[in-house]
Amino acid sequence: MTATGSATPRLGRARSAAKSPAIAMAARAGFIGRGVIYLLIGFLALRIAFADGGGGGDGGKQADRSGAVAEIAEKPFGMALLWLLGIAVAGMAVWRLSEAAFGQAGPDGRKANKRVMAAGRCVFYAFVAYSVLSFAAGEKSSGGGSSDESSKDVTAKALDWPYGQWIVGAAGFAVAAAGAWIAVRALLRTFHKHLKMSALSSRARKGVDVLGVFGGTARGVVFTVAGAFAVTAAVRHEPGRAKGIDDTLRSFTDTPAGPWLLALIAVGLVAFGLFSWANARWRKV
Repeated sequence: MTATGSATPRLGRARSAAKSPAIAMAARAGFIGRGVIYLLIGFLALRIAFADGGGGGDGGKQADRSGAVAEIAEKPFGMALLWLLGIAVAGMAVWRLSEAAFGQAGPDGRKANKRVMAAGRCVFYAFVAYSVLSFAAGEKSSGGGSSDESSKDVTAKALDWPYGQWIVGAAGFAVAAAGAWIAVRALLRTFHKHLKMSALSSRARKGVDVLGVFGGTARGVVFTVAGAFAVTAAVRHEPGRAKGIDDTLRSFTDTPAGPWLLALIAVGLVAFGLFSWANARWRKV
């Protein structure tokens, strides 16, 4: 048998494994884990919105992934729950890796752009899983570090590089563009093609639409504003202008709408968490 002939069956087996029940289970566990994180971030942001009369207080709680991890850790059996959360998010990374290697579900799932995006999501979720699991294992600085401090530190280092302002500005623009893309896709309900809509009742379909549109738009707005802050940091050469998710959310209280805008965004993030759980049930994987 030739090398090509022996490789073909192996490739076929690998593709079959990528579509196996185990990979589907990993994907659904990943959506559950993502939902938990966004639910907690949303609830923490709601607390911040109305703490100290809307002044962004709440005793140093961080409305970001690190805050969500710390919140779970404080609960009974918190570390065990963090291990489960980290493993669940790792499942999302594994599923995205299979999509990058063999394509997504659907007729156009093997397009190069979709596989590249899947690879990027794999790296992101692998990092999230690593940070959660590291925190559960006792490395408190790994999962519990503030996204705000991390953003400022990374921005300060990048600005010292040759062409650092251009690099930071381009990265900020990319994040802002991704946020706008997320929001527009949510408003256009493109998530319909990824869900088993025919399996939903009329009431469930309406509920999923509300969660997907509202939640996806809120998530997109947060990313867009965070990217805009990074662009501002690059233009002014001031690392302190860069903001993580927590500071980005707090910035909404500085608008004329005050804490009410942050509350609206926070409810939207909770909605996205619930939408992630809907994906765990009805996503085509």
